[in-house]
Amino acid sequence: MAANRPLRFSFKNPNTLLNSSRNPSSVPFSRTYAIGDSKIKNRIACEIKNFENSYHWTIESVPGTTDSFCSIQNSASTSTSIPMATASAAIAALELTSKNDAKKICLFFCPETKALAEKIADESDGIDLRSISWRKFEDGFPNIFIPNAQGIRGQHVAFLASFSSPSVIFEQLSVIYALPKLFISSFTLVLPFFPTGTFERMEDEGDVATAFTLARILSNIPISRGGPTSLVTFDIHALQERFYFGDNILPCFESGIPLLKNRLQQLPDSDNIAIAFPDDGAWKRFHNQLQHFPTIVCAKVREGDQRIVRLKEGEPKGRHVVIVDDLVQSGGTLRECQKVLAAHGASKISAYVTHGIFPNRSWQRFEHDNGGNPENGLTYFWITDSCPLTVKEVVNKAPFEVLSLAGSIAAALRI
Repeated sequence: MAANRPLRFSFKNPNTLLNSSRNPSSVPFSRTYAIGDSKIKNRIACEIKNFENSYHWTIESVPGTTDSFCSIQNSASTSTSIPMATASAAIAALELTSKNDAKKICLFFCPETKALAEKIADESDGIDLRSISWRKFEDGFPNIFIPNAQGIRGQHVAFLASFSSPSVIFEQLSVIYALPKLFISSFTLVLPFFPTGTFERMEDEGDVATAFTLARILSNIPISRGGPTSLVTFDIHALQERFYFGDNILPCFESGIPLLKNRLQQLPDSDNIAIAFPDDGAWKRFHNQLQHFPTIVCAKVREGDQRIVRLKEGEPKGRHVVIVDDLVQSGGTLRECQKVLAAHGASKISAYVTHGIFPNRSWQRFEHDNGGNPENGLTYFWITDSCPLTVKEVVNKAPFEVLSLAGSIAAALRI
């Protein structure tokens, strides 16, 4: 290190941040280092802080010898000396962590995901937003331009997509297929909601499983210089759909449930929460992540030409029951589940879905309970911002609350 040029830098441990996105109870560390000249020759002073303790490192050589020692002192003024070789290994590990945290990402987005992209960029200084010019020719086909395409050469690049309707999928796929060919170091596609997930199987000859079709399309994204594309998606509808993707794409399956658990901990009646699953599919998908809560399972049974929701197991009486599922469309099943839980004595009923699709403004059928009418309304209806068009419609409308995926996506991009 050159004389009179002190170096000061700080970073956050990405591994700790990654764990905190999955486990809200973990506490991320904030570490600050100061390396510079001091009155004692060949001396390096370091400070490591977390929310509970403060550790001061002083590394100095002994004049006339080849040995160096590291003195570590915590906030309680307890001091320990260790050989310099051990301290060097610790510093090398910290430098490696710093390099990993220094990963810079160029994040592109479509018009629908602009607000979410801005929130993601606010989560990390290492995420740089880049814009795309989305235009159309007179015949309606896309006329797209990526500004400063040469400027992203050698960079880690991500694209935040929203396949909200077939009309926008083609133009976004055009960008998704173009970006990896611009000599970038790696490419990550963030698709919070995999839209064809509910069409994953054939029940009659002639049915088309469009979930498999979309998975094949994404599996053929061109390989970048760094290798196959990484795909980040949340709470895919059917667990077997992870096997629909080919070897040229690396799916990373995340979940919005940690956001729900964090929100439930903030409620004044958090010790009276029970989780209800509207069917066996929801139970299979989420029960491992919510196993610390009392569980209620509903089931659909056929009576004549009707499918009726019944209570299968669990006791909702006196509980604040939260219905959990991966997505909602018309909301018919969820409403029937709400009625059954209210009839069995639930004191409050709320709902959570990762993906609030709500075609034809079907969100309007869910009303607020006005402080004590669980048979008529919900105390809370939590959704994430995986479906941006829905967020614009329900924001600030009770009982809806939006839990943002921004932090989880930012952590996934740092992997």
